[in-house]
Amino acid sequence: MTSFSELGLAAPILAALAAEGYAQPTPVQAQAIPPILAGRDLLGIAQTGTGKTAAFALPILHRLASQPAPRLPRGCRALILAPTRELASQINDSVCAYGRRTGLRSAVVFGSVPKSRQVRALAGGIDILIATPGRLLDLLGDGAVRLDGVEILVLDEADHMLDLGFIVPIRRIAAQVPARRQSLFFSATMPAAIATLAGQLLHDPARVAVAPVATTAERVEQRVVFVATAEKRALLARLLRDQPGDARTLVFTRTKHGADRVTKHLEAAGIRAAAIHGNKSQGQRERALGAFRAGTTPVLIATDIAARGIDVDGVAHVINFDLPEVAEAYVHRIGRTARAGADGLATSFCDAAERPLLRGIETLIRTRLPVLAPDRPPPARLAA
Repeated sequence: MTSFSELGLAAPILAALAAEGYAQPTPVQAQAIPPILAGRDLLGIAQTGTGKTAAFALPILHRLASQPAPRLPRGCRALILAPTRELASQINDSVCAYGRRTGLRSAVVFGSVPKSRQVRALAGGIDILIATPGRLLDLLGDGAVRLDGVEILVLDEADHMLDLGFIVPIRRIAAQVPARRQSLFFSATMPAAIATLAGQLLHDPARVAVAPVATTAERVEQRVVFVATAEKRALLARLLRDQPGDARTLVFTRTKHGADRVTKHLEAAGIRAAAIHGNKSQGQRERALGAFRAGTTPVLIATDIAARGIDVDGVAHVINFDLPEVAEAYVHRIGRTARAGADGLATSFCDAAERPLLRGIETLIRTRLPVLAPDRPPPARLAA
């Protein structure tokens, strides 16, 4: 089995990885790091939870630390684009952890917070900038950032960028980055629009594919409950009462207003819960996620967009309160549980109107989900 040291990473990065408790690279890291270190463009098909952040962050840190260069005022050497505030913050946290012994400087910029602090952080120049496309374009328009010194461009979760309508902003940003650069492109799925964008941004890329989108976690017990929409909230409360109080549960709704309604119902039933979605302020989202991670709020209600930045170990149960309209999203959702060798449970509520969505999911994953009777659900087999 390959070790991080065998991949040729610099000693300060290896020391940081050891301090974080990482001994062996994941498959996507083992496959992606060598070609990135060799300077090749890369097209990676990898879902959340496969270790893809380290797959691009580690070789970027190695290259920048091994080839020091003066910082350009308002400039950066590596630019990482992410679709959501949560994912951008998560990437920056990882970059800081892996690179804390290198002397490299990073910054993260996203919307819904004042620009002034971000402008000050960029003024003297940095090494790595993690940004959401909208705020980056705002800062470019203000003259607060320049991209003419970018050596490495990363697009993370490109398919989600497409869902959020960021393809045109990405093209505008890429047009301001030097043509001679290394480009790294990660996506969980590869719809036609994303394949076209990859073809425009990448030159002779190495290709890495880990955990195809139709693959669901082997250690996740999946089941479906046929229940009328009007009865879903009562069933959800009953399921949550049947499981250990310290078991973290992630509940997915289709809309932001639906997430709020479910949260209020659970709180009225005496169940600690919080919602995370695009209408929440950055502070509210960070507090909700922090309480969920700490276990003080064991139930988090999320929309698909907000959940893309959630990376929390120990999620014992994923509940699809609403089935996703895109079948691939089901795989992303249940991938939030059964991490780090743990078992997990995924329960999907299905109203009569959602039967076509269920058929699409079962066709995608090539599995018929076992049906659970809603009147007497058995105790969930959850890790404490």
